[in-house]
Amino acid sequence: MKAYIFPGQGAQFPGMGQDLYDNNAEAKALFDSANEILGFDITNTMFGGTADDLKQTKVTQPAVFLHSVVLALTSHDFQADMVAGHSLGEFSALVANKTLAFEDGLALVSQRAQAMQKACEINPSTMAAILGLEDNVVEEVCAGIDEVVVAANYNCPGQLVVSGSNKGVEIACEKLKEAGARRALPLPVGGAFHSPLMEPAREELAAAIESTNFSDPICPVYQNVNARPSRDIDEIKSNLIAQLTAPVRWTQSVQQMVSDGATTFIECGPGKVLQGLVKKIAPAAEVRSI
Repeated sequence: MKAYIFPGQGAQFPGMGQDLYDNNAEAKALFDSANEILGFDITNTMFGGTADDLKQTKVTQPAVFLHSVVLALTSHDFQADMVAGHSLGEFSALVANKTLAFEDGLALVSQRAQAMQKACEINPSTMAAILGLEDNVVEEVCAGIDEVVVAANYNCPGQLVVSGSNKGVEIACEKLKEAGARRALPLPVGGAFHSPLMEPAREELAAAIESTNFSDPICPVYQNVNARPSRDIDEIKSNLIAQLTAPVRWTQSVQQMVSDGATTFIECGPGKVLQGLVKKIAPAAEVRSI
């Protein structure tokens, strides 16, 4: 069985998507449509901007979504038995499996990015990657800190990202190194994604999601918040709203997909980050790009 997986923020790179735009009329039409929906020429930044240009909040998330979704929608051999996306990538997955229309998915991603940026400005905060510790150790250390800091991204065994207040993450990094972490690396991000500090963004995005049309998917989506498959529209919406303040359970999602029969994982989007994670979670699985 084939699982199509979609990357999140951080996968972007200068020039992303230009080959698709130049060589595929269907892709060009989707990119041009995106410029109209967003109200600015995101393609100019994707194709000709610098890495710093691509880090702008209003650009990063729509750019990764756009590259991923255009690849999926213009692929002639897209045959998914299941889909999943890492954080932002869950929106891409929901367009690929027909739960969301392209236009609606892009609009939601744009609103999500702007809501997250506002939340970051309200609560200055950050994230850090913790390498070489068991998940339960990271969870226990974070729980004992008298600041907001939580396990946010379960990326693969031995790699977990924590998220919280600047002080909370600083203390967590110190304590986790004392607990045996091989490394504790602060990440160059603008805020504490997938933590309680994203509550203002969750509330804003919830209203947008509730007013958007969702359709019955062609295959199940394995969602970040519970690592379980779903085809139920109400459940998908609820999980998508909860995702902003809940952890990304990527390790558990891949494990569940394998348990449910996935033997091939196809990354659909910029970069190869997810392929690397899948190899560490499910070494026997075949992994490749679309």
